[in-house]
Amino acid sequence: MYKTIGVVAHVDAGKTTFSEQLLFHTQSIRKRGRVDHQDAFLDSHSIERNRGITVFADQANFSFNGTTYTLIDTPGHVDFSPEMERAIQVMDYAIIIISAADGVEGHTETVWQLLQKHRVPTFFFLNKIDREGVDAATVVNEVKGSLSDNVFNIAELTADDMTETLIEFIAERDEALLERYMEGAYDFDVWLDALTRMIRDCEVFPYGLGSALKDIGVMEFLERFDRLSTTMYANNDEFAARVYKIRHDENGHRITFVKVLQGELRVRDEVTYGDTVEKVTQIRSYNGTKYDSRDSAQAGEIVAVMGISEAAAGDPIGALTEKSTFDLLPTLKAKVIFDSSIHVKEVLRSFMMLDAEDPSLHVGWDEHVQEIHVHVMGVIQLEVLKQIVMDRFQFDVSFGDPKILYKETIRSTVTGYGHFEPLKHYAEVHLKMEPSMRNSGIAFVNACHANDLSIGHQNLVRSHLFERPHHGLLTGSALTDVTFTLLTGRGHIEHTSGGDFREATFRALRQGLEKADNILLEPYYDVKIKVDTEHIGRILSDIQQASGSFEPPEMIGAKTVITGRVPVATFMNYSTTFASFTNGKGALTLQFGGYDECHNTEEVIEAIGYNKDADPEYTSTSIFCAKGKGYPVPWDEAEAAMHLL
Repeated sequence: MYKTIGVVAHVDAGKTTFSEQLLFHTQSIRKRGRVDHQDAFLDSHSIERNRGITVFADQANFSFNGTTYTLIDTPGHVDFSPEMERAIQVMDYAIIIISAADGVEGHTETVWQLLQKHRVPTFFFLNKIDREGVDAATVVNEVKGSLSDNVFNIAELTADDMTETLIEFIAERDEALLERYMEGAYDFDVWLDALTRMIRDCEVFPYGLGSALKDIGVMEFLERFDRLSTTMYANNDEFAARVYKIRHDENGHRITFVKVLQGELRVRDEVTYGDTVEKVTQIRSYNGTKYDSRDSAQAGEIVAVMGISEAAAGDPIGALTEKSTFDLLPTLKAKVIFDSSIHVKEVLRSFMMLDAEDPSLHVGWDEHVQEIHVHVMGVIQLEVLKQIVMDRFQFDVSFGDPKILYKETIRSTVTGYGHFEPLKHYAEVHLKMEPSMRNSGIAFVNACHANDLSIGHQNLVRSHLFERPHHGLLTGSALTDVTFTLLTGRGHIEHTSGGDFREATFRALRQGLEKADNILLEPYYDVKIKVDTEHIGRILSDIQQASGSFEPPEMIGAKTVITGRVPVATFMNYSTTFASFTNGKGALTLQFGGYDECHNTEEVIEAIGYNKDADPEYTSTSIFCAKGKGYPVPWDEAEAAMHLL
């Protein structure tokens, strides 16, 4: 049996130390490393060891009771949370490490929500239970209040029986078992099967207590975890896999890590993803930084594959068709600064390699201003990027001050019209544009009849709408939360070429925006603050001054908890101020809470200074043809000139 387990946590909860104990006790490593000693097996990169944090999701293998485990140690720092989210996509089970000394922290809640979204069965390990002043019951109650009430102590399962409390816990969640329980017909094997199913279906969540550093409770936890977790992979089905991550070896060769979900993969097999077919030239099984070459991989395994050149993280391969979506998105953009002696193509090539490994970077070349930009979660990520570039590519870069990543949408429904007809070219597109749910992105609906426009040309319109982010009119920021409906269109049997529909589609989009009520969006934090009562007034005032909102404060024990919502632009540097006036005794959690209307639209528009009429990539003007010559028609006159009206 193969199982992939991920260890996830808020930063400094003890995640890597816990992983080291598992590897040591299962004889996968000979010596237990420590983060503070800079010798942890899974923090193998110099950046991780120097900083004392996990940056990359790395894996190790171990065997226990006849099961082969792949253990993924994920980053806990919020700046590297997209790396953690990509790892979640391939986990069979997750173990959330919670520091009992700190309780449920904000990033823990983010991790929990992602695991629930992706339906990953989850166990909890309440770490640092040996710390002075820690009360296990209080931490368990906090887990129940903040995450799920359906948790139980894994220690209540013994080798061949359960406590009465656990027996009742299971029976209360299964009508058939409850009836048997009331009749006194308890059967250990039946109850154990039911419990295993409930965990697998994300209905209940076991927790264990211990100290990873002092090696208390770790192996007892693993023994019960092994009994309560199951996987069922089919080797005989058609091959299917999902791309987990992309890396490059020391020679710059691309390595594609995949989770085999069904079937078998062999060296020299041809694999399909999208419209691409490529041959697998090598299969590697990684354990930390070392690997063994393999002839094949079975369902349930994570392996590294050579020969796949274009697939991205989250892409389906083989019989799998659904592409992964990711929730954690950067809210900042920074310019890459480098010495003029380094050719821009070399810098861009290096950053595109990093972009393949971390697609949340969205590395882009702005031709208009001749600059490279990257998207990031925070300042620490920029510091790490600087070191990565130096270590891997041997040149120095710096970054401009991070700027907020704004987006744009529309408030009401409009129809955009685009016509492109210079001499010997022809395409016309009519697009209905409707505002959609906030943070839903771009969607496409096809209402065009094949009698009006061929299926091939309809597909071209769709592909052009999704080929890149489109500029809004207010600041040139990416357009989002819009549903495009292709109403109709027209091509010409002789004069239409592929690029014509790209021109017509973009002009239709832009013409629609010219008529729309455009809205500027900015990223928001979901804020959670836990402090002594004396600081409540100051914090509520700070949130209001930052153009935020908050719920009525709530008392939890001796602390007051404030939850709210604040623009990233006004609160991104608040942690320093907060630590100062609370003397480091408060808890501040800032989670990305999606996009909403900008609190200072006019100020931002003026500061960015985008000129919609001078955008080199877009125009709202349509091109018509008369007397063998093309001529422009402005957006406000184009609709009347359309051929299909």
